[in-house]
Amino acid sequence: MTSRNFALIAAFIASVIYGVTFTLAKDVMPLYVKPYAFIVFRVFGATILFWVASLFIKREFIERSDYMRIFLAAVFGVGLNMLTFFKGLSYTTPINASVVMVTTPIIVLSLSALILKEHLAKWRIMGIFIGLTGAIYLIVYGNGLQLDSARIQWGNFLVFINAFSYSLYLILVKKLTSKYHPINFAKWLYLLGFFMVLPFGFQELELISWQTMPLDILYKILFVVVFATFITYLFNLLAVRNLKPTTVSVFIYIQPFIATVFALMMQSDTLNIHKILASVLIFTGVYMVSSKQRRKAD
Repeated sequence: MTSRNFALIAAFIASVIYGVTFTLAKDVMPLYVKPYAFIVFRVFGATILFWVASLFIKREFIERSDYMRIFLAAVFGVGLNMLTFFKGLSYTTPINASVVMVTTPIIVLSLSALILKEHLAKWRIMGIFIGLTGAIYLIVYGNGLQLDSARIQWGNFLVFINAFSYSLYLILVKKLTSKYHPINFAKWLYLLGFFMVLPFGFQELELISWQTMPLDILYKILFVVVFATFITYLFNLLAVRNLKPTTVSVFIYIQPFIATVFALMMQSDTLNIHKILASVLIFTGVYMVSSKQRRKAD
């Protein structure tokens, strides 16, 4: 198997795990564990796993010139990324969150144009506007006129900030993953990220009642820490090492399908016309952004 094929498989598996995680994490929050406390568990657990895994690979020294890039990657890939995602998911629904996350390829392309100075064709610029229109529509009207619609709108917006943060992270880590082994890089990424999220979740940790927590909730927390954090971040780093950030971001298309099917199976969410219309706009924009068609015309 070539390194590219392995990277494609890793990105696919990570997206499937993420799709399931929307519902599982929602079952835990905020009833049993508050969002920020959940993040502390998630980041602390992944930090331990990455440092243990680093004992089995060749030691590498981080160049001083890369310290700032690693710090920024920790901010956007762990700190801001997780804080906004879990807080947003605690307010909104699994389907809403997964659909908003589909804007990631659009944001990655936009940031690539701004930061990496990549050329944007008119066809893709139009796709960016269509996709973002769908995201805004979902944020505002995703759950119709329900009494808690303002709370859901805020949750959708926070998930959108998470998508923006994760997109910037994908661009930042591309250079780092080509220089360092993903595990050596990730152990520092998560160690820095842990100190970033700890102040937010420290007080919420005291509110957890472990004695009354059902066993299935404990299993779901363990799944999020091991699979939805350690495995997915490792697989995504392996994927970014051999693929372009825009290519890795495209795999996020799988998440809404997995998240929707799983959420409906678990009866934790419902579909409505607003979600469907927003999904059509977002996927249309993503297709236009990612499509190689009309390249000659542009």
